[in-house]
Amino acid sequence: MQTAIRCAARASRLPALRASRSPLQILPRVAPTTSRLNLTINRSMSLSFVSTTDAPAAVGPYNQGVKVGDLLFVSGSLGINPATGKMVEGGLEAQTEQALKNMKTIIEVGGGSISKVVKTTVFLADMNDFQTMNGIYAKFFEGHKPARSAVQVARLPLDARFEIECIVSLA
Repeated sequence: MQTAIRCAARASRLPALRASRSPLQILPRVAPTTSRLNLTINRSMSLSFVSTTDAPAAVGPYNQGVKVGDLLFVSGSLGINPATGKMVEGGLEAQTEQALKNMKTIIEVGGGSISKVVKTTVFLADMNDFQTMNGIYAKFFEGHKPARSAVQVARLPLDARFEIECIVSLA
């Protein structure tokens, strides 16, 4: 109750919003300080696309990877055998290992390395597979621990059990 009273009291001290004034005009003006973060957006930064036949072709209208500045964004990798274009047999374990190999191939073609992976996102068809996937993932990264999200999804392309995407630093 006291919080509601304090909020009402604060609101009563705010200047009334007139039709001729925009909401931004009633905000207090803040003098620039040297402690503010100075950001520069480079609008001329170009994109380059990563593509290799040593990893499965994209299963839709996208690229295997995109480089911009010192970053490489790797699209979701599935457990597809690049030679056959088919999902590997052997369930979650085989799909996870193959998807990680495919991702590594794209990273290396893009000029990066596994040790420079900054962030991964893992998609699982069943969160009950998390422990199994996690063991294969940890072995693959050999002690390197990028930031990671892991989510269960309703369905993955080609009825896969596992998919992974990542962001890699090229610096």
